[in-house]
Amino acid sequence: MSVKYVCRYCGKEIGSIHDNHITEYQLGFHFLTPEERKHIISYTSDGDIVARVICEYCQEALERNPELSNPLQ
Repeated sequence: MSVKYVCRYCGKEIGSIHDNHITEYQLGFHFLTPEERKHIISYTSDGDIVARVICEYCQEALERNPELSNPLQ
């Protein structure tokens, strides 16, 4: 299984983990509510996980312009 972390706004790949023995518990996904899981976690047809998070660039843009719903506007 691999886990790919991708920015939810710009689509940039932030990082990835390739480990067949890692669990969602070890990744901390069990702390997410069902609603958060729905928005953050998805699965590929190969069974890999895609976690949609936020990159530094988009985070800084949102902090400087909190009125934006998308930092790429």
